[in-house]
Amino acid sequence: MSTELPPQIQNQLAQLQQLQQQAQALSVQKTQLELALSEAKQTLEELDKLDSNALIFKSVGEVLIKSSKELVTAELTEKQETYNVRLKSLERQEERVQTRFQQLQQQLKKALGEAGELQGA
Repeated sequence: MSTELPPQIQNQLAQLQQLQQQAQALSVQKTQLELALSEAKQTLEELDKLDSNALIFKSVGEVLIKSSKELVTAELTEKQETYNVRLKSLERQEERVQTRFQQLQQQLKKALGEAGELQGA
């Protein structure tokens, strides 16, 4: 009586682990994007409170460069839109990975249940 799993089940287990790693990576990326989006929103809110002729500097690498409120607002708004698009994309990927994970998990449960029944017979 061998306790070694059939190659198909081993392959499915490997796929399941891979999907789990993908889900974790997507979650980290999503968290980072949400943080960047929140920071952009906060900055836009603060810019909105300033006069249009206020002295504004933006960070470019390790240097601060003088800029206009309009330019910085436009750049941040564009970044915010990009972050939103990327966030929606990550959420769709996350859903697909989760769905595939659940399908594979069910297949494995079924296969392991059948393998257990065969060994019990």
